[in-house]
Amino acid sequence: MANVKKEKGSGLGGMISAIIIALCIFAGWLIWTFIMGDGANFEGGVNTGHPLPGNYLAMVYKGGPIVPVLMGLLLMVIVFSFERFAVISKAAGKANLDKFMSDVQKSIKTGDIEGAIVACDKQQGSVANAIRSALVKYQDVKKEGLDSEAAAETIHKEIEEATSLEMPMLEKHMTILSTLVSLGTLAGLLGTVTGMIKAFGALASSGTPDQAMLANGISEALINTATGISTSALAIVVYNLFTSKIDTLTYSIDEAGNTIVNTYRHFRGTQK
Repeated sequence: MANVKKEKGSGLGGMISAIIIALCIFAGWLIWTFIMGDGANFEGGVNTGHPLPGNYLAMVYKGGPIVPVLMGLLLMVIVFSFERFAVISKAAGKANLDKFMSDVQKSIKTGDIEGAIVACDKQQGSVANAIRSALVKYQDVKKEGLDSEAAAETIHKEIEEATSLEMPMLEKHMTILSTLVSLGTLAGLLGTVTGMIKAFGALASSGTPDQAMLANGISEALINTATGISTSALAIVVYNLFTSKIDTLTYSIDEAGNTIVNTYRHFRGTQK
């Protein structure tokens, strides 16, 4: 039953992600068509004319049909970045994570396990939930009177299980962000190639080269290159930022687990 629910949740999550991606691409097309392609941005009042001097919206519009795709990719990076920020912030808990870890470890070292559990209940979040599971298991092994090695293995196993339940939520959509790093560059490169094809086509025309077509082709190439690089750069920054935050959360859980194990070993040592 649990596996069925997990599969349904995974399928629903994948569907929502696909809808978000489609909406971002559609929003990119709307921006390109109706905002950048507004006739007021061009000479003659139509988007087939030359961009008005200094009008960057019109200049980007001239990047061609690859622009809405690039805009969609950029919107995906922004949307999924906000979504990951909200989820990871919630996973850290209500209060400052460093202060929470300091207070919990202090309680564990002094043997105040109940106080540490209460602190976890107040903190909430993925880190607090995993540590709470380990603390409850600590109380169980203490009642059973397990030796230090058996207790350490049991507590670490409990932490691993609790972490494995929390990690999928933390790492969700991180694959999309990492993929956007490459897609942004490749889409920009594709736009560069199409722009250069137009530019060389203008040069290859018989008689005097079509300077307007040549300029538009070069402009399309450079605009797509800049947009693609910007998208990839933003995706790299947010991906590395969130990866670092996730590593910090998992390290905090492991650190608390080691403190719990060492506290139990100290407890067993005093019983001899």
